Amino acid sequence: MAIEVKVPSVGESITSGTIGAWHKKNGDYVKAQEVLFEIETEKVTSEVHAEVGGVLSILAETGTTVDVGQVVAKIDEKAPAPAASAAPAPAPAKVEEKKVSAPAPAAVPVANGGTAPLSPAVRYAVEEKGLDPAKIPATGPGGRITKGDVLAFSESPAPAPAAQAPVASASAGPRTTRKPMSQIRQKIAARLVSAQQEAALLTTFNEVDMTNVMATRAKFQDRFVAKNEIKLGFMSFFVKAVVYALQSVPALNARIEGNEIVQNHFYDIGVAISTEKGLMVPVLRGADALSYVGVEKAIADYAKKGRAGKIGFADLEGGVFTITNGGTFGSLLSTPIINPPQSGILGMHAINDRPVAINGRVEIRPMMYVALTYDHRIVDGKEAVTFLVRVKEYVENPGVGLLDL
Repeated sequence: MAIEVKVPSVGESITSGTIGAWHKKNGDYVKAQEVLFEIETEKVTSEVHAEVGGVLSILAETGTTVDVGQVVAKIDEKAPAPAASAAPAPAPAKVEEKKVSAPAPAAVPVANGGTAPLSPAVRYAVEEKGLDPAKIPATGPGGRITKGDVLAFSESPAPAPAAQAPVASASAGPRTTRKPMSQIRQKIAARLVSAQQEAALLTTFNEVDMTNVMATRAKFQDRFVAKNEIKLGFMSFFVKAVVYALQSVPALNARIEGNEIVQNHFYDIGVAISTEKGLMVPVLRGADALSYVGVEKAIADYAKKGRAGKIGFADLEGGVFTITNGGTFGSLLSTPIINPPQSGILGMHAINDRPVAINGRVEIRPMMYVALTYDHRIVDGKEAVTFLVRVKEYVENPGVGLLDL
């Protein structure tokens, strides 16, 4: 009897997902605990493993939208594992002693036409040399292009252009392509539109002098790395500054549920990170109790998990406030959108040297614009401005937090 492979549950609020990619082909023999496929949901991408070994029968192809609990494959665990066998060596070709005329080719080259699939090595060679596979004569079995075909075609002289030949198009490839939106991208789009439609969003700005932070990092970076095996970044200063500001202005640490205001008394701070699957906001739990080392290591762990596609649903739940750093990509100024049901988000930006007035004199300082987008339904302008001033105060004077002022 075949064992059913079902879509697992990855969160209470998630009921469906999309088959992202199969790691095995239909009819493959799989071993227990091998990765079968990826399931993309509105929040995370998860790997599904084989519970038993056997021959795989795929019932839902890549790109199919499936429900939690749906059967997407079966594994015949009674099927025997294939025995490993070595391919027989080809018989040596006979060598003729004398030839009167040129020998006939072993295979007649045919135009590939773009229909026969390319092996990974051939595809890499074609893309590297910028060739059109439809124009390469194929000598492989079944009309396949070999790597030798690619090399021979690329080294052959280009044919002389015919008289009055039409001008070739500047674009050799298709003008447009289409692909379905992933579950994560669909959810991001829906949440951003929902935030703008349902909340009264307003953004206030300020600028932060990064002189002291940069001096602190430069002075203690080597000792910090030697002791903790991780670099001291800017984000840890801003995470601690946000906690400090939330404690000073509790209205930003609250949310609206129906006709009620829910006041949070904890400080789980979301930090937006960019991944191949889209923007994700994993949460630093109890950021008020984390040291600078704890913040840096938590962010580094999430970045590593994000690159590997290992961020889980539990990593994204329950944040009270979000920080996003567009400065990583060179953004000078932006108006970030809140992550519902949160009531605020802080946007960091690029650090640039600018002339500023210091004690009646013009000096060049490393300055960063910061932006606070907030839900005006629950946060007044005075509270929003005060919050951003507190962030500025903490970052410009780290001792404020140390002295609990």
